[in-house]
Amino acid sequence: MSEEIVKEYTNGEVTIVWKPATCIHSTVCWKAATGLSSVFNPSERPWINMKGASTARIVEQVNQCPSKALTFYYNDAVQGAVTVETDTKIEVLKNGPLLVYGNVHIKDSEGNESKKSNVTAFCRCGHSKNKPYCDGSHVKEGFNG
Repeated sequence: MSEEIVKEYTNGEVTIVWKPATCIHSTVCWKAATGLSSVFNPSERPWINMKGASTARIVEQVNQCPSKALTFYYNDAVQGAVTVETDTKIEVLKNGPLLVYGNVHIKDSEGNESKKSNVTAFCRCGHSKNKPYCDGSHVKEGFNG
């Protein structure tokens, strides 16, 4: 089994963690209507420019990532202790994943447990190679549901 690629980008205050294998290419991070193209630009290398916006604005944008391929941590561990305290909300995206907003504890088929907060995207099409999470396979497979 190959090791998962994980890339980190920092501005000294916060570090953005990107897991390309988890990305569902929703374009929420960079498209003009919802995105922050001054930071996230897939046409550039590196594609994340940590000088493109304030730390608060970058964190706000990362928190909108539906697959959690983009996450962050504050370089100051005390400041980074964030817990989401909200009701759990579940949203079914047409022809896409099931989004769960809030804190969730997940136990996979092999008994591995993990905790997720903010937004977690779960596969509905059955084709994800990163189950139970969505990896964007529904697009290629033409999933309707």
